[in-house]
Amino acid sequence: MAEAGETASAPFEGPEKLLEIWFAPSAAAVPDANSPEDSRTGLRKVPQVIWKEMLAIVKCEVLSVISGTEIDAYLLSESSLFVSPHRVILKTCGTTLNLLGLPRILDIAANYANMSSVYQCFYSRKSFMFPERQLGPHRDWGQEVQFLDNIFPNGAAYNVGKVNGDHWLLYMKTPSDDSGAFRSSPHLESPVVTIGNAFPDYTIEILMSDLSPAAREPFFSTFSSPETPSSHALSLSRSFGITDIFPPHLTTLDAYSFSPCGYSSNALIKWGEDPFFFSSPDMANGTSTVGEGYYTIHVTPEEGWSYASFECNVPLHPNRPPSAPDANTIPDLKTLVQRVVSIFQPGRLSLTLFISGEDNESDETGESPVEAAQRAFRAALLGKRRYRRTDKINYEFGAYDLAFASFELSDHK
Repeated sequence: MAEAGETASAPFEGPEKLLEIWFAPSAAAVPDANSPEDSRTGLRKVPQVIWKEMLAIVKCEVLSVISGTEIDAYLLSESSLFVSPHRVILKTCGTTLNLLGLPRILDIAANYANMSSVYQCFYSRKSFMFPERQLGPHRDWGQEVQFLDNIFPNGAAYNVGKVNGDHWLLYMKTPSDDSGAFRSSPHLESPVVTIGNAFPDYTIEILMSDLSPAAREPFFSTFSSPETPSSHALSLSRSFGITDIFPPHLTTLDAYSFSPCGYSSNALIKWGEDPFFFSSPDMANGTSTVGEGYYTIHVTPEEGWSYASFECNVPLHPNRPPSAPDANTIPDLKTLVQRVVSIFQPGRLSLTLFISGEDNESDETGESPVEAAQRAFRAALLGKRRYRRTDKINYEFGAYDLAFASFELSDHK
């Protein structure tokens, strides 16, 4: 990467490859759920050195790790790894070989967690800026699909959005594909995944390009001893508003500033402690102790290929009641989008919301979850910064629904 105000001879590919592998529908369904060791079960029992060996295949390394009650979050030289008892999420940027880590992850699950088959798997990415620089199966979407088809014979691939513009690529293997799904527990009979039987599986991504000069400049790092990449990044996170995206008292943040430029952070969020979620029957009567999620941010600030990504799996309401406080509570979807976009000020962005639920039901107004998300996207962006929507697509995949939308500034060139 380059010094501030300069350009690098070789561009960096900011858009990430995102691999998510489930070996059971919940932490409660892993084989050792009732026999934890140091409060850890399933994949969280795997030694860190084993994950590091897998990451070496992918061509990235661990910078730091934070652990919560349900998730271990690894900050990587190229993005992030999240490990839950039943699930692994591997997100890598640049020319990393993300999919080459998949066979090793399958071996690790079988040998260290007694989970020898996959419940469901997702692989997705935004269209690359510099596809000619990719390596291995990532040189072409067709090669990525073939690689995954060789492992999951009944998977399905999708291209969402304009082929000749910003688009999002998705590969899915779900329990309904009946291709070797994990079946050792009666909990696994339903393909619908929920968190604590109360909230859907939920992932929001905000993928931003052409960041404004004012938004890019702080991510060109100049620091010296005793300041470290981590302390510099935490200070930057506070001054730039990243620590205010979610309530600080519910958030554990791990961040890193790269030299001469770039930024990454992982955060673990105790959303189950937010009073808004107490209205859930499971939360209210104490039958659910689940309520930890993550967000992750990665920034490539160089002019010409500037990019920032935000991903989060906290189940957000599209719009909270007007009387709800926001400084110390989990934001709704509209507020979250506004907070993230105001930090990075992109010229173009794509948003995806992936939510579980078989035949997702409409609310009392007749609005489905994905239409509510589209409304929140629109309300967040069609306002003071003069964004215009360039694409809106909803998909129904059976066990999951997808809302996809693209926006750009009205005067963007």
